[in-house]
Amino acid sequence: MNMSSEESPILILQALRKEGYLNLLLFGPYEIVMEEIFEESVKEVASTVGLKSEEISILEDADRAAEELLASEFERYVTRKYNPEIKEVLVKYNLLGAPIAREYGGRGARQIVESLMLERLGQVGLGVITLVDVHQCLGSLAVQEWGSEEQKKKYLPKAASGEILFAYGLTEPEAGSDPASLKTTYRKEGDGYRIKGSKYLISNGSVATHMIVFARSSDSGQISSFIVNTSEKGFSVEIRLEEKVGLFTSDTSMISLEDVFVPKEDMLHVEGKGMAVAYSALLNGRIGIGSGCLGVMEDCLKQAKERARNRVQHGKEIGKHQLIQRHIATIASNLEACRWLVYRAAMKKEEYDRNRSDVRLRAQADRLSAIAKYMASTLAFDSADRAMQVFGGFGYSILSPVAKHFLDTRVARIYEGTDEIMQLKIASLELGKDFEAYR
Repeated sequence: MNMSSEESPILILQALRKEGYLNLLLFGPYEIVMEEIFEESVKEVASTVGLKSEEISILEDADRAAEELLASEFERYVTRKYNPEIKEVLVKYNLLGAPIAREYGGRGARQIVESLMLERLGQVGLGVITLVDVHQCLGSLAVQEWGSEEQKKKYLPKAASGEILFAYGLTEPEAGSDPASLKTTYRKEGDGYRIKGSKYLISNGSVATHMIVFARSSDSGQISSFIVNTSEKGFSVEIRLEEKVGLFTSDTSMISLEDVFVPKEDMLHVEGKGMAVAYSALLNGRIGIGSGCLGVMEDCLKQAKERARNRVQHGKEIGKHQLIQRHIATIASNLEACRWLVYRAAMKKEEYDRNRSDVRLRAQADRLSAIAKYMASTLAFDSADRAMQVFGGFGYSILSPVAKHFLDTRVARIYEGTDEIMQLKIASLELGKDFEAYR
């Protein structure tokens, strides 16, 4: 915390109260000093829902980690290389286990704190967000929400420390937006199972130590989920997908499973209920992607404003040209339009987490996460496009600070639910189950 010994906690609290942040009393006599836009987000959330001192500490660590990652992310992005420093820095600041319960070695961050953390990391880029979102939202939280007590004790402390890095093996060459059509199969053998098939477009695929894999029973056809050790015989990386439009600092791979053995105790949840695990994880992940896209919009706004103030054309700063102002206004509006969509989804997910048997809350959280992900990813891409326009010719260079966001955000409209699937999901949740456009 950044508070000198001369500063009175009472004076700080009085100043916060005067500014209208009454609920900041909930996290004690601390001063928040972070990146400017992010600091405003934290104060706004704190004034609404309250944040405790340990939660502020997580967000301060996220702020420091983001600053530390800037240089390596840019260097790796320009050279189109996976960035191993993402994991190293997140381990250094104890962020990989942020949402894992304290009893399993994590920091116990609730969903709104996780969202704020990802928002700050999103300012650096979606390469960082992808690693964290997959490891935490799709991996660790799946184990925490669906795993046995033995699985939680076995995997979560190592996931929190970084000894384990998760990937999420749902998508296949023939099963993208329709995961229920997956072809990967498993069969029982001895004290476990053998899994055979391929997984495609897997983030963290070649760097993960463990993968949540979904497969169909060769006997019953039911889909189950498994925690697979990537060092097992038969598990191999077929292709590292480097010829991507963007997301260069994130690992994306195609995985082959040739009769990979999984002990029976590593089936996640119960047999035949794999899609419940998959959809629950995607709910978490969509809030994560939406949160990261907030950070992207924040950085686009910051970069575009700086360019508009300092770039001179036709005898004046380009920010004085009305059409440039239109881009700045739209980016700012995009950000504010999405901010509380994401936060509200996060808070509804928290409410559902406290009442896991409430089907109505589950549907509400699902609906809001789909809306947040759809809107934030779409408007982040629009914001990056507009920021490039403000930068002009330099914006088209891969060396500009906004081209990275333009390339990276395109995939945000595809992975963890395409725009089209999100729209269909939102509509069916509005109209009712009888109106589902797909099953």
